This record gives sequence, C-alpha cells and structure tokens, in this order.
Amino acid sequence: MTATEERPAVRPQQRRRVTSLEVLCVVLVLALLLQNQLVDALDIPALRTGATVFVAVCVQAMPFLVLGTLISGAIAAFLPAEVLRRALPQRTVLAVPVAGLAGVALPGCECASVPVARRLMQQGVAPSVALAFLLAAPAVNPVVLVATAVAFPGKPEMVLARFAGSMLTAVVTGWLWSRFGKASWIASRALQRLPAGGSSRWAVFAETARHDLVEAGGFLVIGGITAAALNVLVPSTLLESLSGQWVLGIVVMALLAVVLAICSEADAFVAASLSALPLLPRLVFLVVGPAVDVKLIALQVGTFGKAFALRFAPLVFTVAVVSGTVAGLVLLGGTS
Repeated sequence: MTATEERPAVRPQQRRRVTSLEVLCVVLVLALLLQNQLVDALDIPALRTGATVFVAVCVQAMPFLVLGTLISGAIAAFLPAEVLRRALPQRTVLAVPVAGLAGVALPGCECASVPVARRLMQQGVAPSVALAFLLAAPAVNPVVLVATAVAFPGKPEMVLARFAGSMLTAVVTGWLWSRFGKASWIASRALQRLPAGGSSRWAVFAETARHDLVEAGGFLVIGGITAAALNVLVPSTLLESLSGQWVLGIVVMALLAVVLAICSEADAFVAASLSALPLLPRLVFLVVGPAVDVKLIALQVGTFGKAFALRFAPLVFTVAVVSGTVAGLVLLGGTS
C-alpha cells in the first residue's frame, strides 16, 4: 500500500441494544421455569385473584390486538391515503361525517391514526376532516366493535352506544375545529410533504404491524395490571357507591381512560372487568379512551406541535365525555 492510498475507514463497533421485547421474553421464560417456586412464594388469595383478572383480560384481548395491528400494517402498506382524499366531498360540513364513517372501513389503533391524519393533511385534506378520521378510526372499526360485543356478552346496546358516542365525538369535534380552529396552531412541519421511502410494501407492513403490536401490547399489560389492582385493592363497596353517584362515576372513569392509555382493541375487556360499576361510566371510559389519553397527547405534540395539543386535547375530552353520556342516557336506559 502506497503512501497516497487511503486506508479504509474503520467503523466503530456499535453496541447492540436490548429491546423491551427481549426483556419480556426473558421474563416469561423465567416465569415458566420457576413457576412452582413463584406459586409457593406468592400463595396469597389477593394475588391469586389479581393474577386471574390480569390473565383473563390479556388472553381475551390479545387476539383482537393482533388482528388490529395486522390490519393497521396492511393499511399503512397497501392503502394510499389518496383513496380517502378522493372519496371525500368538497364541502367540509359534509366531509367531516364521511371521514368519520370511513373509520368503519379503515380500522387502526390510536397510534396509527395520528400519522395517517398527518398524511391526509399533507395531501390537501382539511385539518378538521383529517382529525375526524383520526378520532373515528380507532373507535368505530369492526375489530373494536366485535371486541366490545365479546367483552359484554348479551348486551348489544353497549356496542351500539359505543359506536354512537364515538361517532358523535369525531363528527362534533371535526365541526368545531372547522369553525374555531386555526391553521397556525398546527406545526408547519406536519404539513410538509415527506419524501417517499425506499422500503417495499411488505417491509412497511411487517414493520408497522410489529411496532404497533409491541407498543399496544405494552399498554395492554399496563391496563391488565391496573384492572387487576383495582379489583383487588379497591373495595367493591367503593365502586358500588358510584352507582348512586353516576356523575362522579363518569368523571372518574373519564379521567381513568386518559391516564391508563389502553389500546382501543383491548379497553373493552378492562371495562368489562370493572363489573361493580354501572354501564354508563364504563361506556364513557370506552368513548374517551380512544379519543384522548396520555400517549395520544404525546404523539400529537410530536406530530402537530404543542400549540395544537394544548387546544385539541381539552376539546376532545369535553366532547367525548358529553357524547358518551348522551349516548348512554339514550341507548342504555338512563343511568344504569
């Protein structure tokens, strides 16, 4: 090698990061290997009850969660956002409910609906229309409605009330944003066209489904643990006392939906496990959760900017609580 020849650059070795999925697999393997010792050490009635509730919630919800993430990945990879844009009416007042109804045919989780809404805005769709789709898609799609029917067997009115409350939330919020919202509230970066990626459609499908499953699965575990803790730590008499104070019950369950941030494909099983509460507060929980929660607020801050999220989140929360309450009073037989 001559002095004029350049030596090939030596890349520093990158240290491989351990992901949360690998940690979860290790924990599950250890739990299987040490199950006898764990059973002996944790043979406490309250823990047994909590573990039963946790497993029941996760096992019931997981098939719907997997199905939802597969559909979400297929939409991201094979269904361009231009299809929805071309099908929308020109007038915003009509386009908002049409975008809400499109959520029935284009299911996805809350996390997936945020980038889809941004993509629609980038392609010229009015923000109010894109936001109506953002709210409707994770709440009124067939996967969520079937999961609700399974979680509440023999109560078809609960499915209808959830659909009505969520659709009303999406449409009313879209109309209010079209009337009072300002373009300056949305970060300019959210409206800039993004360069097309070079990945194949199947690679996009696999990556989107994997990402949604890992993210949503983590929130499902948190929700299952919380549901188990509520069943064990909170006296049933306390939850039953809310049946006579339905206003307080609605407020508590609405705030709980924001804090828990459970995926819409799994939240029905968590709500069903809180059997001491009447149906109306649990319905509000199901309407508020897919519309606004802590993870959605964080995603919206990162996607649309802080100015947007500070105005959009309180608006959606208020509309969702009112819409869920109205739907429950009409379709669930009063405050039952």
